[in-house]
Amino acid sequence: MSRRVPRSRAPLALALGAALAAPLAIGPPASAAGPYTVTPLKFTVQAGGRSCTVDADLYRPAGVDREHPAPAVLGTNGFGGSKSDGSTDTIGKAFARRGYVSLVYSGLGFGRSGCLISLDDPDIDGAAAAQLVDFLGGKRAADDGTTADFVTLDAPGDPRVGMIGGSYGGAVQLATASVDHRLDALVPMITWNDLAYSLDPNSAVGGSGVPGVFKWQWTNGFYLIGEGQPLLQPSLDPSRVNSLACLHFVTEACRTVHTLNSGSYPADRTAELLAFARRVSPVSYLHRVRTPTLLVQGQADTLFNLNEATATYRTLRAQGTPVKMIWQSWGHSGGLTGPAAAGELDLSKGNLETSYVGRRVLAWFDRHLRKRTDVDTGPAFAYYRDWVTDPNRTYATADHLPALNHTLYLSGDGKLVDNRDKVARGTRGYTNWLIPTSHSEGSLAGLIGLRDSPPRDTKGTYLDWTSEPLERPLDVVGAPRATLKVHSPKAERTQNSGDAADKLVLFAKIYDVAPDGTRTLVRRLVAPVRVPDVTKSFTVTLPGIVHRYETGHRLRFVIAASDDAYFGNRGIKPVTVVGGPREPGVLRLPVAGS
Repeated sequence: MSRRVPRSRAPLALALGAALAAPLAIGPPASAAGPYTVTPLKFTVQAGGRSCTVDADLYRPAGVDREHPAPAVLGTNGFGGSKSDGSTDTIGKAFARRGYVSLVYSGLGFGRSGCLISLDDPDIDGAAAAQLVDFLGGKRAADDGTTADFVTLDAPGDPRVGMIGGSYGGAVQLATASVDHRLDALVPMITWNDLAYSLDPNSAVGGSGVPGVFKWQWTNGFYLIGEGQPLLQPSLDPSRVNSLACLHFVTEACRTVHTLNSGSYPADRTAELLAFARRVSPVSYLHRVRTPTLLVQGQADTLFNLNEATATYRTLRAQGTPVKMIWQSWGHSGGLTGPAAAGELDLSKGNLETSYVGRRVLAWFDRHLRKRTDVDTGPAFAYYRDWVTDPNRTYATADHLPALNHTLYLSGDGKLVDNRDKVARGTRGYTNWLIPTSHSEGSLAGLIGLRDSPPRDTKGTYLDWTSEPLERPLDVVGAPRATLKVHSPKAERTQNSGDAADKLVLFAKIYDVAPDGTRTLVRRLVAPVRVPDVTKSFTVTLPGIVHRYETGHRLRFVIAASDDAYFGNRGIKPVTVVGGPREPGVLRLPVAGS
């Protein structure tokens, strides 16, 4: 049945965290050398009204046959990668060595798989993956006639199968589970909940109907990788070509990117933009997901931050879907292409037994795929602590996320105080420039081997509030919230123009200030805000963090006029903040151990 395939691994390339592999070399028939055999397969699937070829590799453990079946693991690549990249290839190997039948494949529009890039649309990417589940369940054959009659079945045509993968290979799991309830376990890693929030975030609570602030560096990096597929994969399948205006994405994805790059948000195009981004995102279909899910999200991630996994976790938990969540150290903004922190899972190495996250994944699959009901799958919530030096103790666990239990007030004199009675009256302001004056990150710097400059803000273009030195450590675990009231007559005059781009934009963030004055912007995370109504107070949800503010350090809350990783204000919009004890700004923190 199977053929042995010699493999060559290409070095990591700039596929936004995914490694691009060399073309597959087809070799002589496979033998049972080692603990598994590998068979390259092609599948012709129907997805989104198109016929697509899916390029896959089937890993079959030695000793697994019709009389001795095994559960299966299905996995695919991150954006820009393929079945042969470092982490996807390792999924096949790692789980086959542990007795699972593994099927890894190049996602639609990548590697040697056909069809357009559709951003993990359930009706396209999810439908394609479901047809691979059909193969594992014995309901269909590969294009060369290969069948799989050695996968554990729960019912005829219903294989015992889990999925694992990161980023683009994470969201496709939820998309597949929403259209195919045969899946038994999911492990989505560093992926999104809502692409509208990911690529055009508006961190204002209740501002979901208002367009956000375009994350232009990340978005255009992905877009160029997608449109540049001929440079990465010569001799493309014709099904991967759309038109001259939109080469390799589905048309709606290109229109979304074009609208975002235009810097304009007229009501009709904005509604279309938000509708498409949300339709292909878990936020719109999680109500159909009932598969047990272990969410793994990265603290070092300005693309898909911790708030994305938190939103997915809360939705699944509220509807009764079995779900647990881990916040690991690495993500798209650190650790993907370099060495992982001590004791952390490294997908390129498959160090499952020797890493906390890896052991949790194995337990998850043991429980839900091998049906070992005595296996402990761990706590509801776990998070990595970079201030703990013992690699065996870096993870803290809890049965819930910390509440917003620590309150600070924004005083009119620029202080961040712990008591409302300490709030002084005062008025301060800033003015944006026509060019960005604040820097949080170069989104792609680490991925292409460049050193990023430190975060900075230009005097006169931001406001800050600073606390007294801490008398004891403060461990913030989760997403802080700030409630603000600003005055901007220029923004007030233009905010109802019919183009949401005329609304006020600002950026909220929290620094850790050391006793020597050194400032650290935790994980370089900021909260972009397009203020829904500048005449009213508004609340901002900042990105989730896990950070210890040490004794003697100070917290500094900042609102800045711009950030060069995002589009900013249209025109000059001076901002004034009036502070006083009657209606002070408020910063609330989720503190662990309080």
